[in-house]
Amino acid sequence: MSGRGPEARACVRPHVLLSVAVSVDGYIDDASPNRLLLSNAADFDRVDALRADSDAVLIGAETLRRDNPRLLVNSQDRRVRRVADGKPEYPLRVVVTASGNLDASQRFWHQGGERLVYTTDSGAARLADRFDGPAKVVSLGAVPDFADLLDDLGKRGIERLMVEGGGSIHTAFLAAGLADEIRMAIAPLVVGDPAAPRFLRNAEFPGGSAHRMQLADVSRIGDIALLRYLPKEDSDV
Repeated sequence: MSGRGPEARACVRPHVLLSVAVSVDGYIDDASPNRLLLSNAADFDRVDALRADSDAVLIGAETLRRDNPRLLVNSQDRRVRRVADGKPEYPLRVVVTASGNLDASQRFWHQGGERLVYTTDSGAARLADRFDGPAKVVSLGAVPDFADLLDDLGKRGIERLMVEGGGSIHTAFLAAGLADEIRMAIAPLVVGDPAAPRFLRNAEFPGGSAHRMQLADVSRIGDIALLRYLPKEDSDV
């Protein structure tokens, strides 16, 4: 277990990229027990390349529990290039949990490189009782503060952060004005189930419904449409 990161290092917040695949009606999954695969093979490879270009990859505990992901860079060539560039073989993998309710048997904890858990004071106490060794644990106080989270990652030398969900995590970054870009893959599927999870939840977003994000790029990957948005009005990415 550990507290905050090293204070001596100058704090420059990482560039935050939100990565998401959605159905035409904005869902990131259906309500069945099995994960809905929205992307095609080429788009999964694109996501693998984004991970390889990132210093850290972040998800929420709900996504970890639901999908049981590994969050690894699957391409050996990309891992070799990372090492040749003086980077770890895998990006730092980060989980955010307010409750500290994590299952140490999931695949995430037993493969790949370093892991970091951001939680609350109560979550850290819970993890200390049941979670020994697979990750560093950092408390953000009474509630998770995502600005503080980015400050801490900056002190750890993280320059590019890829956020892979889920909806509450994407919403938190966007609502706080902390997201620098969104990479959205739109699959030719319609879910139509109000019980299924959506990309974003209800929140007060900067500028409200009048704010128009900058559309920086549109491309096609097979039957997937890929959009790149810049949420900040003053962004020059």
